[in-house]
Amino acid sequence: MHSLKFLLLPTILLFCHIATAQKNQPAPFSYDTSGFLLNGKPFEMWGGEMHFQRVPRAYWRDRLLKAKAMGLNTVGTYVFWNALEPRPGKWDFSGNNDLVAFIETAREVGLYVFLRPGPYVCAEWDFGGLPAWLLAKPGAKVRCSDPDYMRASLGYVEKIAALVAPLQISRGGNVILLQVENEYGSFGNDALYLSGLKNAWREAGIDIPLSTADGATPFMLEAGTTDGCVVGLDPGFNAEHFAQARLSRPDVPAFCSEYYPGWLTHWGETWQRVDTTEILRDLEWLVQNRKSWSLYVLHGGTNWGFYAGANFSDVYQPDVTSYDYDAPIREDGTLTPKYWAIRRLLSRYQKANAPRLPDPPPPVPALGLPEFSMVPACSFWNVMPEPIQSAQPKPMEQYGQNFGFILYSTYLRGHHHGKLTVTDLHDYANVYLDGKYVGSLDRTKKKQTLDLPRTDPPAQRLDILVEGMGRINYGQHLIDPKGITERVTLNGMTLMNWLVHLLPMDSTMISLVPDHSSGPWLEQPGLYFRGTFNLDKPGDTYLDVSGWEKGQVWVNGHHLGRYWNIGPQQRLYLPASFLNTGANEVLLFDLHRTAPGTLRGMPSME
Repeated sequence: MHSLKFLLLPTILLFCHIATAQKNQPAPFSYDTSGFLLNGKPFEMWGGEMHFQRVPRAYWRDRLLKAKAMGLNTVGTYVFWNALEPRPGKWDFSGNNDLVAFIETAREVGLYVFLRPGPYVCAEWDFGGLPAWLLAKPGAKVRCSDPDYMRASLGYVEKIAALVAPLQISRGGNVILLQVENEYGSFGNDALYLSGLKNAWREAGIDIPLSTADGATPFMLEAGTTDGCVVGLDPGFNAEHFAQARLSRPDVPAFCSEYYPGWLTHWGETWQRVDTTEILRDLEWLVQNRKSWSLYVLHGGTNWGFYAGANFSDVYQPDVTSYDYDAPIREDGTLTPKYWAIRRLLSRYQKANAPRLPDPPPPVPALGLPEFSMVPACSFWNVMPEPIQSAQPKPMEQYGQNFGFILYSTYLRGHHHGKLTVTDLHDYANVYLDGKYVGSLDRTKKKQTLDLPRTDPPAQRLDILVEGMGRINYGQHLIDPKGITERVTLNGMTLMNWLVHLLPMDSTMISLVPDHSSGPWLEQPGLYFRGTFNLDKPGDTYLDVSGWEKGQVWVNGHHLGRYWNIGPQQRLYLPASFLNTGANEVLLFDLHRTAPGTLRGMPSME
C-alpha cells in the first residue's frame, strides 16, 4: 500500500502542476483598466461593423475579406431579434439569419467578432430590432424591467447564448466581446434592467467580457453603464471622451464602440456625406493612443423588405431602403476612396513583424438591364383576405400583423362628406369613397386630415389603405404601432363598425397575386404590376424606379424594399444571388400609378 502511494506520488504532483499552470494562465481575452488583453498581452481592437442580416449571404465572405484587407482585426455585428423570431417562439436561423455561419465565416477569414445582440440595437432598423409582436398588448413597455418585456427578452438571450457560447474565444472560437444593450443612457435609467440583462448572459454561459455603449456625457454614462461591463463610447475619439468614461467607471477600460465614417439618410433628404479628412484625423488619434475602436459602419448593406426604421424629430422621419451610409464599403461591395484612405492609414501602423495587408477581392461583376415593361396584374382588392370586425380601428399589431399594409373599411352613417381626421395615422394612407380614390394622408407631412367631397348620391363606403413605413428605432417614441392607432372622425363624429383586412404582403400573400385580372378596380390607384427580363448570366444591378411613385418591389420572390419618388433613393439594389440565368420575374406594388410603365437596371446606385 505504501509502495503504491509512492509510485502514484509523481503522477499526482504532475496533475497538480498542470492544474496550477492552467489556473494561472491568463484568459484568452480579458481586460485591465487600461484596455483589452489577448492571452495576457495588450490588444487593440481595430474593428468595423457590418450586419449579416443586411448583406446577402452569398457576399458575407467577400465583405469580410475586404474588412481584413483594410487592416481590421475584428468585425462587429448587430443581431436583429425581430427577423429571427417573427412570432413568439417561432425561430428562423436560415439563410441570411444564420448567425453561427456568419461568425464561422469571420473566423475562417481571420477576424474576431464583437457581437451586439441587443435585445435592442437601434441600427436604423424597424423598432430597433425588437419584435413587433411586443406591441400586441395595449400599453406595452420596452427596454425596462417590465415583466412581459423581460420575459420575452430573457427568452431571446437564452436562445442567442445557446448558439454563441460554443463560439466564444474562451472555448476556442472567435467571439471576443458581447454588448448587453445599446445606448441605454440615451433612453432610460432602469439599473435593474441593465443588471438583469448582464446577469442573464452570464447565467446562459457567456463568459467573455461584456460591454455597454453610450455617448460620452456624464448623464448617459451614469444611466447606461453597469458594473462589470467595459464602457463603449458612441463615439469616443479624443482625450476628453475617454476621460469622461474614466470618471464614470474607473474600474474598467473604455473603447470607441462606434466611430462614424458615414451617416444615415431619411426619405426626402439629400444623401448624407461625411468628410474623409476628419475621419482620418480621429482614427489616427485612436491608433496613436492605443485605443480600441470599431467603425459604424464599415459596410451598411440594405434594409430589405419592410425592415427600414425611422426617427422622430418634431416629425416622423422614415429611413430609405439603402443602408449604404456613405460607408467605406458601399452597399454593393464597391470599395470607395474612403476605404483606400483608411487602409493606407492603418498600413502605416501595422506591427513591424506583421505580414503585408492582403489585397481585397476583385469587384463583384455589375450589369445594366435594358428597359422592360411592367403591366397591371391586379388591384389590392383582388387579393383580399376575409375581414375582421372591429368596433373601432386598432393598429395592425393588435390583429397579429407585423408589417405591410392594412385596410380599414366602414359604411357612412350621419355624415357622408366633410373633414376626415385620422387619429393617429401611422404612416401613409390612400383614401377611397365608394371605391374611388380621393386623396392621401402622410405622417411625414403631419397630414392626417382630408376633405371628403360631396357626391350625388351621398357616398356610402369609406376605405382607408394604410402603409406602415417603419417603426421608430431611437429615442422616446419607440412605441410606434402601425395603422390607425386611435380613431377616425368625420366632421367630429367618431366613425364606428369597421371591417379590417390584413395585407402583410409577405411571401404567402405575394404568391396569390394573379398574372392578370380585370374589372373597375384597375382604374383606381393601388395596383400590382408584373414584368419579366432575361439574363445570360446574373450580376449585381440596381433597379431604376425613378418613373414610379411609391411602393414595393419583389424580384423572384425576394423583397427588395420600398421606393418613393421624393428621393433621394431612386434605385434599389438587386444582387446577383437573387437572380436566375434565363427568366426573372418582377412584381411591383404602387400606391398611385395606374398606367403601365417600365423598369431598367443600372450598374451602380448613382
